Amino acid sequence: MVTSLKWIKAYVPDLDVEPQEYMDAMTLSGSKVEGYKRMDEDLERIVIGQVLSIEKHPDADKLVVCQVNVGEETVQIVTGAPNVSEGAKVIVVLDGGRVAGTHADGKTVPGGVKIKAGKLRGVPSYGMMCSIEELGSSTDMYPDADPDGLYILPEDAPVGESAVAYLGLDDVVVEYEITSNRVDCFSVLGIAREAAATFGKAFIPPVVTETGNDEDVNDYIKVTVEDPELCPRYTARVVKNIKLAPSPAWMQRRLAAHGIRPINNIVDITNYVMEEYGQPMHAYDMDTIAGHEIRVRRAARGEKFVTLDGQERTLDDSVLMICDGEKPVGLAGIMGGENSMITDHVHTMLFEAACFDGTNIRLSSKKVGLRTDASSKFEKGLDPNNAMAAMNRACQLVEELGAGEVVGGAVDVYSRPMEGHRIPFDPDWINRLLGTDIDEETMLGYFKKIDLDFDPETREVAAPSWRQDLIRDADIAEEVARFYGYDNIPTTLPHASTTGKLSYKLRIEEVAREVAQFCGFSQAMTYSFESPKVYDKLRIPADSSLRRAVVISNPLGEDFSIMRTVSLNGMLTSLATNYNRRNKDVRLYELGNIYLPKQIPVTELPEERMQFTLGFYGEGDFFTMKGVVEEFLTAVGMEKKPSYEPEADLPFMHPGRKANVIYDGQLIGYLGEIHPTVAADYGIKERVYIAVIDMPEIVARATFDRKYEGIARFPAVSRDLSMVVPKQILAGEIEAVFEQRGGKMLESYELFDIYEGEQIKEGFKSLAYKLTFRLKDRTLEENDITSVMKKIMNGLDQMGIELRQ
Repeated sequence: MVTSLKWIKAYVPDLDVEPQEYMDAMTLSGSKVEGYKRMDEDLERIVIGQVLSIEKHPDADKLVVCQVNVGEETVQIVTGAPNVSEGAKVIVVLDGGRVAGTHADGKTVPGGVKIKAGKLRGVPSYGMMCSIEELGSSTDMYPDADPDGLYILPEDAPVGESAVAYLGLDDVVVEYEITSNRVDCFSVLGIAREAAATFGKAFIPPVVTETGNDEDVNDYIKVTVEDPELCPRYTARVVKNIKLAPSPAWMQRRLAAHGIRPINNIVDITNYVMEEYGQPMHAYDMDTIAGHEIRVRRAARGEKFVTLDGQERTLDDSVLMICDGEKPVGLAGIMGGENSMITDHVHTMLFEAACFDGTNIRLSSKKVGLRTDASSKFEKGLDPNNAMAAMNRACQLVEELGAGEVVGGAVDVYSRPMEGHRIPFDPDWINRLLGTDIDEETMLGYFKKIDLDFDPETREVAAPSWRQDLIRDADIAEEVARFYGYDNIPTTLPHASTTGKLSYKLRIEEVAREVAQFCGFSQAMTYSFESPKVYDKLRIPADSSLRRAVVISNPLGEDFSIMRTVSLNGMLTSLATNYNRRNKDVRLYELGNIYLPKQIPVTELPEERMQFTLGFYGEGDFFTMKGVVEEFLTAVGMEKKPSYEPEADLPFMHPGRKANVIYDGQLIGYLGEIHPTVAADYGIKERVYIAVIDMPEIVARATFDRKYEGIARFPAVSRDLSMVVPKQILAGEIEAVFEQRGGKMLESYELFDIYEGEQIKEGFKSLAYKLTFRLKDRTLEENDITSVMKKIMNGLDQMGIELRQ
């Protein structure tokens, strides 16, 4: 959002501040100013002159010597401008003055270019006559300027006066960062109102007078709104006997300061009102409106429409259209149609000022790939009550500029008038919230400055409809704070009866981070948007459910066109980046969502599942990753040992070094080594190990309840058990026998040796465990241990396991 400071001062006449002071004060009062630019910062000693005589240069065919009256004196200037003539009013830079300049590459010269007296081909020259470009502007903003020569001013230009002031370049353009909830501040009047309140000055908006002849607009146009939810208000007025002409200089200068190119009086009026009131307007040629009827309806699915820019747009039934009795004539809130554009032959014109649903305009703008100044305002949610005020202002300007004859009356379709909020006023609560001691009268004074009424009977503050951000007591407390001055609010401790804490889910995630970092992993963050090529890279089958992804409707590119259904690509990409930069022994972890659509095509939000993904290459192996997973499960109170299912359907994992992680019969994740082909596709030439834990399954089973157990009073007894085991039997199956048959005496067990070699018969392997036994109430005897070991051995015998001799 930008405004001209001179335009602001037109409605706050007593505002006499320097740009820096204005910037600082407005920012502190809540209208953040990003910066400002003086339009005349590189312009010095530039006046209006009149060419008195022209003589041919004695030593140059393309140069002439001019005598120019600059007010107090006549100066000699040599020029090669092709359009210079006797009597012409021109812009003159005097000796020692400064103009805007550009380098050969088109970039602006910092500080401008200084003009000094000198000789051109032997003839003295004491200044320079200028084109509009040399003043830092262009013929787009000054359409009456000659694009190939000097800027010839009108005959009434006052000789000797400042040309900068005459051309309206003695202005300051201020840029703001306005939050989207302050839709009222996306207008000159809104900013002027804030400036008046900030500096304690009177705000004097333009006085809008009644317009219109004795005719009735309803005899010219009929309006029907078929979808009042998407178009809460539609106003229209008719102007006949249109006289297209350039708009006056003051209007052109104000528009140019806002970066808007002047075109003609009608177009400039609609742009002027849009900037002044923040209400976009549109004009239609009545001769192109079939049946003199306007219908506001949704487009048909697949309907095509050609907009003013000549592009054909394909629409769906969520896009709102402005139609006449036969055809569409505009995309509501976005752009008019080529079939109803204003031409130089227009005779009667329809003015439209409406209010549309902001969310629908934003979505429609994206769908049709067209964003305009109007749509950028509509999408923020405008005040419907502003539409008629803007309409009347536009018609007033039409009459003042002699641009046409306004037909009496107005069409106003307004199904549910919008009202402002009434908010309970409690000054004591506000003071407690802010930590201040501001009296009630001072607070009410702040409210009065920004047009907030107070009802003493109900003790309520009435916010106008254009202040859509004021809906609760905290909002009016903010109004008090910003005008009292944030820098004046003392530092106080908050008063609260409760203390905040992390939610249960976030506490589990915090434990995941702590465990990962304790085990040497660094946190990574990767994109949720991916390319469909990832599936092939990970060797995921064509019929896999993992390929059913949410497709982004307006992606940055193919590489970010879907939402990920598996978290591996981001982790492997990060590991590959580290590998290619020759970083050794890299360990990374990430907590991030995957997005699983409930159906394709997507009709509702996908399921978002947080995944705890760990990955490393370098020092470590499968069992290292398995240990990290078990450390995490223990840390969140899942004390049972998980089991592992090696026959996991994981095509991106090494077929002999992978496993699903099972807890209480439920799949909670997987781990293992990445398939060598997949690792090679990512450019990693080392073994890569990955673990992915599904956090919703963890949250459902974790607990922070801890039961204290004292130090054991009685000694432990240990036994080593060395076995010859068939290769197909997993360690987990053996440990299940320990758990089942060890009873309460078995305190722990630990695998300390695995061996395969010549001393072990073919098809078998050697496993050695240390078993620890203990009772809490007495010392174990040999008979106790012998009995338990016998039960364990009986269970192992049934599996074909033998004691190693």
